[in-house]
Amino acid sequence: MFKIEIEDGRGIWTDVRGADGAILTFAQEGEARAKLMELYPVLVQMEKYGDPKRTRVIRIIEDDDDWPRNPAAR
Repeated sequence: MFKIEIEDGRGIWTDVRGADGAILTFAQEGEARAKLMELYPVLVQMEKYGDPKRTRVIRIIEDDDDWPRNPAAR
């Protein structure tokens, strides 16, 4: 699983969310990068020309111990 994040110019990264308020997640990295380019084309292109990095694709590593999936861990 992958998600995309943007930086606000002050060093704070936030998840990109859909219209329903849920974090956008993707099964493949290529899908996430395509959506990132679709939503933020200017920021992505500016990074190629030396502008500070303001977008990124993050791999979501799932663990069996992640809360709240494991009720015994509470």
